[in-house]
Amino acid sequence: MNELFQYEKEFRVNVYETDPDGMLSLATLFNYMQDIASDHAEKLGFGREDLMKNNWFWALSRMYAEIDQWPRWKDTIILKTWPNGTDKLFALRNYEVRFSDGRLAARGTSSWLVLDYATRRIQRPESALSHFKRNFEPLESPLRYAVKLEPPDMEAVQTESFRVKISDLDINLHTNNVRYLHWINDTYDLDFIMKNSPKSVEINYLSESLFNEEIFIKTSTLINGEGYYYHAVFRKNDNKELCRVKILWNKKQ
Repeated sequence: MNELFQYEKEFRVNVYETDPDGMLSLATLFNYMQDIASDHAEKLGFGREDLMKNNWFWALSRMYAEIDQWPRWKDTIILKTWPNGTDKLFALRNYEVRFSDGRLAARGTSSWLVLDYATRRIQRPESALSHFKRNFEPLESPLRYAVKLEPPDMEAVQTESFRVKISDLDINLHTNNVRYLHWINDTYDLDFIMKNSPKSVEINYLSESLFNEEIFIKTSTLINGEGYYYHAVFRKNDNKELCRVKILWNKKQ
């Protein structure tokens, strides 16, 4: 196997990357996965700057993660990632997170689109990425890829609106996709966060949001004790749905 196919990176959990319970925050986990994906893409020759030469850019469309055990403050973890072929319009990528002693912490998958910067048209990944001559045989994925989530039901509870702030923006002047997880996390009360932790998280990114736009979130739950919470993020002025998130919560042991 080509030595570039898989890439590893070590992270040490800092106190500012944890929730109030001292465990790695969900947003930070997803930040780590996107950080290592960006680094690896650059090493393979199709990072952000490489794609921009053709006026293209990467757009994260879907993510899914299952967590076996949450890392805590001061833990050292090793993330591993690898590209895993394509599925129609999506370029696929996998992740594995382990503690320094080898124990499994989490697994994840992501589905990416290649978009034209000017037209926002989707480019077929087989054609777009063929310019970079990195052809790896996909592996059998140990974890499924995210699917299309359903919209919130009629009983969903809606938050008050708030505005996109400067601190929410990424390098493209759009809301950083991890900020949606921060916003959703803030819809829970502190007691719930202290007593529960996410077991799985699934995200669909549907549209962009910009500075000073008004945002609100709708939340519904799946009864029967399964612990699923469904969230949808909307832009207020046109009621445009921006993001859907499904979280399975478990009681902490």
